[in-house]
Amino acid sequence: MKHGIIFITGLILSCPGRAQSSGAARDAALLHRVEKTVTDVMVHDIFSPPVASRIYLYTNVAAYETLVKAAPSRYISLHPQVKGFPAIPGPKEKISAPLAAAYAFLLVGRRLIFSEPVMDDSIRNILRWYRSQVPVSTAYERSLRYGRQVADSIIAWADKDRYKETRSLPRYRLSGAKGKWIPTPPAYMAAVEPHWGRIRPVTLDSGSQFRPAPAPAFSTDTNSLFYKQAYDVYTTGLQLTEEQKTIASFWDCNPFAVTMEGHLNYATKKISPGGHWISIIGRVCAQQHRTIMESSAAYTITAIAMFDAFISCWDEKYRSNVIRPETYIDANIDEGWRPLLQTPPFPEYTSGHSIISTTCATVLSRQFGNHCAFDDDTEVEFGLPSRHFESFQQAAEEAAISRFYGGIHYRAAIETGQTSGAQIGQWVLQKIKLIQE
Repeated sequence: MKHGIIFITGLILSCPGRAQSSGAARDAALLHRVEKTVTDVMVHDIFSPPVASRIYLYTNVAAYETLVKAAPSRYISLHPQVKGFPAIPGPKEKISAPLAAAYAFLLVGRRLIFSEPVMDDSIRNILRWYRSQVPVSTAYERSLRYGRQVADSIIAWADKDRYKETRSLPRYRLSGAKGKWIPTPPAYMAAVEPHWGRIRPVTLDSGSQFRPAPAPAFSTDTNSLFYKQAYDVYTTGLQLTEEQKTIASFWDCNPFAVTMEGHLNYATKKISPGGHWISIIGRVCAQQHRTIMESSAAYTITAIAMFDAFISCWDEKYRSNVIRPETYIDANIDEGWRPLLQTPPFPEYTSGHSIISTTCATVLSRQFGNHCAFDDDTEVEFGLPSRHFESFQQAAEEAAISRFYGGIHYRAAIETGQTSGAQIGQWVLQKIKLIQE
């Protein structure tokens, strides 16, 4: 695992680009570097997808608000658009807005991750790089002070989102009823974030605001819809093409996959689903030569949407508590059957990849257009080749169906998740305006 300064590479030029001064390019690159730095630490620390979305939210909001306050433009603050969001005063002295924003981002990230020494090394590396690029002046220290001021305000806001309270709630108790979720092989891990639906959303009224249609009724009758959906997963898994296997692996994004070989057990760490979409934003922003302010806006609106989508999805997962295909197929169709991908440790309905990817694609399409092509090389560092997409929507559709190919979701969870994702994405776009109209 590499930390510190990491450059974004592998970009194409399919979308309209524009020339950018060396200073503007440097400032935008600074933001992309801190994004990648925090992502790498999250992979190292093994944060679950919902918790990772929380880190992306508060770090990006910190950077965005710093830029809005320190470099007035057509972009506007989240206060008072978001209930309870702090009114952060602008700097009283001349500062470097990019430096202050990057520092605020990193300080918030440091507070929310586990590996503080690793994060401290990354912060020192990034500040050292910045000082090598920009003549040192008295604005340097002033910028860091203002970045810390904003970070403190965002951390205080984050502390009120009920995350800490969910840490002390009782462990999840299995229902024991037929058709309900139980832990799956190989590690039989405990339920991940069963109380995430209680976390304070940014734009939603509650986690159940966009409550989806009920999942198909559980049944072992071979003529039932539930059985047919499970059998569809089973037969598809037996005849996957190489392309379908590649798609499933590319979008796996399992932060902690356990492999057991005899008496040897080991885990593979990977980027989260949300982290994959954050990575896509960085690539497209660099591809289009977006400024630091434009890039921050794209990261921030996506992080807000992603955060609310995870709350909505997890609210439904632990309400419907649907059994995973692996468990059902093993008990009712083919004993010993295992899916291509390792089943995540939480209930099946709805599909997290489907709702999150569709939500992200919805807000990003508004930012960059419906036909922005890009090469996604996010998974190259995890041993997988890059993939080309003609639009964010195409990428989201592939991410959704990948869970069916992987054998970990029924079609109903995927299709309903896509519907919910589109609803949440549109809702966020209605509630949050980052540009003065």
